Amino acid sequence: MSAPAIPLRLAAPEPGWTAEADVVVVGSGIAGLTVALRHAELAPTERVMVVTKDVLSSGSTRWAQGGIAAVLDPGDTPDEHLNDTLLAGVGLCDRQAVRTMVTEGPGALRRLMDRGARFDRAPDGRLQLTREGGHRRDRIVHAGGDATGAEVQRALVEAVRASGIEVIEHALVLDLLKDAAGRATGVTLHVMGEGARDGVGAVRARAVVLATGGMGQVYAATTNPVVSTGDGVALALRAGAVVRDLEFVQFHPTVLWLGEGSTGQQPLISEAVRGEGAFLVDHDGNRFMTGAHELADLAPRDVVAKAITRVMRETGRDHVFLDGRHFGADKWRARFPTIQAVCREHGIDPVTQLVPVSPAAHYASGGVRTDLHGRTSIEGLYACGEVACTGVHGANRLASNSLLEGLVFAERIAEDIHRARPRPGPPERPAAPAGLIDPRARARIQGHMSAGAGVLRDRDSLLTTAGALRDARWTPVAVAPCTESWETTNLLTVATVLAGTAAARLETRGSHWREDHPERDDHEWLGHLDVTLTEEGLHMTYTPHGDAMPRRLAQELAAAGLDPADADAVIDRALAEDLSEAGDVTSIATIPAGQRSSGDMVARADGVVAGLALAEAVFLRLGATRTERKAKDGERVRKGEVLMTVQGPTRALLTAERTALNLVTHLSGIATLTGRWVEAISGTRARVRDSRKTLPGLRALEKYAVRCGGGVNHRMSLSDAALIKDNHVVAAGGVAQAFRAVRERYPDLPIQVEVDSLAELEEALAEGAEVILLDNFTVEQTAQAVQITKNRANAAVALEASGGLTLESARGVAETGVDYLAVGALTHSAPALDVALDLRG
Repeated sequence: MSAPAIPLRLAAPEPGWTAEADVVVVGSGIAGLTVALRHAELAPTERVMVVTKDVLSSGSTRWAQGGIAAVLDPGDTPDEHLNDTLLAGVGLCDRQAVRTMVTEGPGALRRLMDRGARFDRAPDGRLQLTREGGHRRDRIVHAGGDATGAEVQRALVEAVRASGIEVIEHALVLDLLKDAAGRATGVTLHVMGEGARDGVGAVRARAVVLATGGMGQVYAATTNPVVSTGDGVALALRAGAVVRDLEFVQFHPTVLWLGEGSTGQQPLISEAVRGEGAFLVDHDGNRFMTGAHELADLAPRDVVAKAITRVMRETGRDHVFLDGRHFGADKWRARFPTIQAVCREHGIDPVTQLVPVSPAAHYASGGVRTDLHGRTSIEGLYACGEVACTGVHGANRLASNSLLEGLVFAERIAEDIHRARPRPGPPERPAAPAGLIDPRARARIQGHMSAGAGVLRDRDSLLTTAGALRDARWTPVAVAPCTESWETTNLLTVATVLAGTAAARLETRGSHWREDHPERDDHEWLGHLDVTLTEEGLHMTYTPHGDAMPRRLAQELAAAGLDPADADAVIDRALAEDLSEAGDVTSIATIPAGQRSSGDMVARADGVVAGLALAEAVFLRLGATRTERKAKDGERVRKGEVLMTVQGPTRALLTAERTALNLVTHLSGIATLTGRWVEAISGTRARVRDSRKTLPGLRALEKYAVRCGGGVNHRMSLSDAALIKDNHVVAAGGVAQAFRAVRERYPDLPIQVEVDSLAELEEALAEGAEVILLDNFTVEQTAQAVQITKNRANAAVALEASGGLTLESARGVAETGVDYLAVGALTHSAPALDVALDLRG
């Protein structure tokens, strides 16, 4: 007999009351309160309701010690913040989501300050900035030394109280309400208090925002408060939403060790302590992070947690030490007063003593899958903060990015709701069977998760954990609906998914450490594990990482002389231009979310095709499930010929269409024009060559298109070779003087000289130029130049005709015997080749 299924609905009394709102926000941390406040600003006549499991000031935000990461220093840049985040995320960050966060983050932080948040400042009034693990710049703002979360929570609570936003406290969310079309239309919840809204009720709303925080209580020891029982992720799973990357649970490396067997919420020793110069040592006083990573004690959290766990395992100890004794009493008191007080409560004086620390469950990088506007896979349901998987954190969150993520994506959610104005129908009574888990199983669930799915994992430990979780579904008695049984059911639901994805991912990456698969595997595992819950049970899907160009495409581009990373960057910029606001609003409005289609990329004119690999990468990036090319770059194609077929979600195909076509039409236009020039001089020794007259950021791709058309490339940059032009000659006082100046400064560099007369040609030849550019020479002058060069001893010099060339005159110039015809128009003014996407339904 199989184990009972994971409940698809929580057993609960029928709602005894109903409330109405335009937007209901579940959760009262930085994410939830920012959504509520921003929506109230955008739509002051609409009703926003916040429901929270404890009091409004409770939750995880107030426990955040370190600070908020944002680019505020003039010496810092969003690109540096982005790169630090991508490195910490170990290949699985959504680059577009990260770029959104780091570019919009400073503005969102300033708006938080406008709401009343007060951060620590230097005597001159500037914000104090510090550094934490994984950051290569000082970019962390903090408040009260080490009480940033408490200050943020205070400011937001005061703003909400002053705004008139309705708040229901002591309200545990149960399940999502959906209409006949499967759209979110509210939630059921249980209010643990007195008054008209006691017991189970329902809140009807046009949009539901999950901001319920994390799920750290799934482990026996965690930094998370007692309310962090995974309620939002469990609700989303029961509702049919996609949950992504739940195996990536970050264990904070430095949690105050309270003794053997300590469980529950453990005091956090902020990473900012190491950011200010504290360091880790073992029981013999050895600094074991030195040499373990280039950033030593400021390495990303997964690196530090693994190093601590390795030392503990090798020495047989259950903790290591953090040494901040060199700070002195004044610095501890001013910068870390909260941490100092907590340490002293437990009998440790960090001013004079080493602080015992060990890793504990801290933050879930995965969660309910969302897009750039916080939209989940269920229309009208949004998620923000730790409950969400925006793609910002990848396999490992960079320190102090979480509060920033909450700010940025909360504002985006409010703006999207305001723009989209969802209009769901009345709620349908769910047909799914209800169930509950015996609350007495809670401690067993937590113990097995810590033992088998914690910092260290392997096949055997995860199989044991999975078996224990299955056993926990059994109960010999009827389980009464109550807070304890609802929370335990939520814990078991998220624990089962977490253990399942951890068992499935056969590699070590970021905060997922498999002892039996100790290496990172980009070939098989550069992707995401998406999970949905159905009546048949959990359904897991591997989704290749959207930012990662498929290996075959990367290899193809590299073989063609293109850097795949550069091509990815071009796609990033192009998509950012198209999707920076609300996304493809037309497709969202007109195409059902589940609709799928096939399409053909078709040439509308004869030409030479280029850029198909890039177009394919765009379609795959945005969700195409299948692509098949019918032509190859460099091939001549006819009007009406199919170049590539694509299949996938209709919205995804149409969203990708413009970016893909922009690249293909432009590059194919260059290849086609190049092909015409090549054809015009066929049979001569001359070759068609491009110039540096390219569009910013597209030089490598445009020069690739020239090669597809049969041409060859000239210089890629100003440092490939020296090119002495007319202005250099004027500045230096002559061709010979310019040539000698370059030769003296760069003795090993090839030197090319542009000349505009036969006299200058003679000078360039006399100096030993390897390449001479004949600028605006007539056909007759070009022929003379060729003859003069042949008659010289250094006749091996290459001659290039440039300037004033046309397709009509090209053959005559080529027949003079020059080596190259340089045509700047190939890249800077080639007409696009007409290519279209025809959808087949």
